[in-house]
Amino acid sequence: MKTAHDLVTAAKALVQEIPLDQADEAIRAADVLIDVREADEYQAGHIPGAIHASRGTLEFKLSSMPELTARDLKVVLYCKTSGRAALAARAMHEMGYLQVQSITGGFDAWAAAGKPVAAPSSPSFD
Repeated sequence: MKTAHDLVTAAKALVQEIPLDQADEAIRAADVLIDVREADEYQAGHIPGAIHASRGTLEFKLSSMPELTARDLKVVLYCKTSGRAALAARAMHEMGYLQVQSITGGFDAWAAAGKPVAAPSSPSFD
């Protein structure tokens, strides 16, 4: 029986991971940046410009959003540490997407490097 670690390792062998030092350039060149973490993780802070599509609903969102159905879209994905993003990238490849990359180390590596993080602001009731 395979473990989650086994599945992630197999996915990482098949997908293109971008080193953190190349992530800014890859994001600029991408048509879409997708955060595949859960909604509460995204709301707590995300890479500026990212749209949210959690790993559990990614395939459904891609199929239902006309602007994301072109198989030649340049896509960059990320999650917390890169496991879910690797699984998501593999699924997108299986769906026929041709240019999918994920960020090595995910959001944790991005934030630890001091890169910009977008977070919703809470309303002030003062």
